[in-house]
Amino acid sequence: MFKVLTVPAASVLAATLAFTIPAPAQDQAAEPAKTMPDETIDPIDRLFAELKRESDADEAERISRRIWARWRDSGSATANLLMQWADKAVADKNNSLALDLLDQVVVLMPDFAEGWNRRATLHYAMGNHAKSMADINRVLSLEPRHFGAMAGMAAILDAAGNDALALRAWEQMLRVYPANHQAQDKVGELADKLAGSKT
Repeated sequence: MFKVLTVPAASVLAATLAFTIPAPAQDQAAEPAKTMPDETIDPIDRLFAELKRESDADEAERISRRIWARWRDSGSATANLLMQWADKAVADKNNSLALDLLDQVVVLMPDFAEGWNRRATLHYAMGNHAKSMADINRVLSLEPRHFGAMAGMAAILDAAGNDALALRAWEQMLRVYPANHQAQDKVGELADKLAGSKT
């Protein structure tokens, strides 16, 4: 069970969060879409397009695992090895070592979104919600479609008792990953809670 934010941490969170999930690019209705050969489309963009269209939860999860596999590969053998060592340190319950290793990853590769996401997850697990939120904001600035980071943001906002912003985070996740049952359930639960509080 993670701690609810204290007042000082909540104020850091408020300063960090001007609700920073970037909106997906809007379709250009004015110009007809130009068709591009499949080989010019980034494979991860193709996977996200499939994820957005997929209504079957099991198939969507398979697509999401393929996205995660791409996110985990930094393109650097050193960073990948540091990430593996960090995973082992977490499994061994040596969070301070894991944090040191992930600090090295983000210094070595500041544009590697998954390094920041992994550190955000560790901060969250250690109860450092404000630090986790700062890392999540960095993840989303690098990869606005990072549904894992969106779920982390929603969990922190939920723990802080900020139901309205938690709802927005889950809704944003559903725009990227519509078949995700956890996000669907949370949107329904929070929408009902907020509606009840207004009556």
